Amino acid sequence: MRCSSLAGALALAASGVDALLRFSCSQLVVERLDPLVNPGSAPSPHLHQIVGGNAFNISMDPKTPPPQIATCTTCTFAEDFSNYWTAVLYFRARNGSYHRVPQKPNVGFEQANGGMTIYYTPYVGSTKSNVTAFQPGFRMLVGQQGFRTKAQASQFRQLTYTCLKDPMTRSGETMDFPTAPCKAGIMANVRFPTCWDGKNLDSPDHMSHVAYPASGTFETNGPCPATHPVKIPQLFYEVVWDTTKFNDKALWSADGSQPFVWSQGDATGFGTHGDYVFGWKDNALQKAMDANCASCPQLKTQTIAVGNKCSRESQVKEPFDGWLDTLPGGAMAGMKAA
Repeated sequence: MRCSSLAGALALAASGVDALLRFSCSQLVVERLDPLVNPGSAPSPHLHQIVGGNAFNISMDPKTPPPQIATCTTCTFAEDFSNYWTAVLYFRARNGSYHRVPQKPNVGFEQANGGMTIYYTPYVGSTKSNVTAFQPGFRMLVGQQGFRTKAQASQFRQLTYTCLKDPMTRSGETMDFPTAPCKAGIMANVRFPTCWDGKNLDSPDHMSHVAYPASGTFETNGPCPATHPVKIPQLFYEVVWDTTKFNDKALWSADGSQPFVWSQGDATGFGTHGDYVFGWKDNALQKAMDANCASCPQLKTQTIAVGNKCSRESQVKEPFDGWLDTLPGGAMAGMKAA
């Protein structure tokens, strides 16, 4: 199920993007909390891996922006106290037990302790357009954890996987999990909508206040729909899962089916999703978007080594590493919709 219209980071580069804000955020914590979908619930139903500011908590009260309470961030831009999170990938062995798949840093971020690569892109090609940076209190979700079919997942245009032949592979994206061993791991690509209604910082489903372009994609400079007229930066996560230690097909199911499953029990890949809570300090992100800069010298930075020191103790104590009989939270892995 190849997505030939999506060329990911290569498409951005080929389009001449010179305003690409690309940086590393190391892992902050792995735990069953989800302050967007399950606010106030500890634990939440399934496991997440979180990067960004150490203000991440059970509720993420929008009345208390992260920069007001965070003391550090795992991101290389020191003014970014946002939180970015996804589900966690597991390997399901032939005997039915599970093992968490480790993350590994992206190219150029070799000391990032796993985590993610984060992109904010204000425009594509030579046509510069004004974008409005996310505002304090802004949050959004892309993807549905319960989706298990291509038809369902197609409502989200740009949630894909790249089977890495080598660390630089950026082609051959698919909407479902790769079906053969990937020599250098699996990259999960999470692209958020790029149009905003201009009014609401959130919505009950954490999606309705944002939208995709009315036609085309962000990469083709598609126009925003009338209902969501405000252009916002394209937020994009790259997460590299080091599946290489599980590439021996003798470990896979006897029928040869792919063995990876998201922590909510999705063995198809169609249930991939990403969450975002904005937390840049003051107007730092807007300055970066207005400046159309890549390295943005006007922004404060910190080394990856400093970012690696930022952490937060897990609020949910449970085993999630090593060989497990069940997924954390007891989700059942399967191919059908939850």
